[in-house]
Amino acid sequence: MTAIEEIIVDSAMGFAESIEGTIAPEQILDDLSLVDVLYYSFDGKRHTGQILVNNELEDDVYTIFALIEKLKFPVAKAIPIVIYQWDDHKSMAENNSSSFNFRVIEGTTKMSLHSFGRAVDINPALNPVIYPNGVVAPEGAKYVPSRAGTFDTKHPVVGEFLKRGWHWGGNFDQFKDYHHFEKP
Repeated sequence: MTAIEEIIVDSAMGFAESIEGTIAPEQILDDLSLVDVLYYSFDGKRHTGQILVNNELEDDVYTIFALIEKLKFPVAKAIPIVIYQWDDHKSMAENNSSSFNFRVIEGTTKMSLHSFGRAVDINPALNPVIYPNGVVAPEGAKYVPSRAGTFDTKHPVVGEFLKRGWHWGGNFDQFKDYHHFEKP
């Protein structure tokens, strides 16, 4: 008889809890789905978390996280950003993978695709944003493509996102946003 593998629960919110306190308009909230995802974390154990994403992208997120789980690509955690009081910097510093967050693109007045649940960030502390002036976010992060949990141009997860019509921040021209995937 084999033992049933324990799954560690990182997030098990209801939809109302996952959007509590956001200032997003109702028409945006009506287009969101709370997706339960499975993944292996850095402890080598299976975890379950949640990604709050635009409902048009729900199948993509399920399929990509199924690949992440199959590959045992480690994901630190996936918890809706509400637990960080909608603070992207706090979420990134804790290496949290997330999607929906009603906010502008850092340093601009333009709405981020995260505001519509059309962008997903995975392991931001391992796959940081690197600006042309050398500033790295989250602070103190280092991009080491050979490290577990990190993306590069040949990574099968990056390939799966691209195959499905997403854009990867590692291919951006002005700066590199290695944790960021978006589908306009």
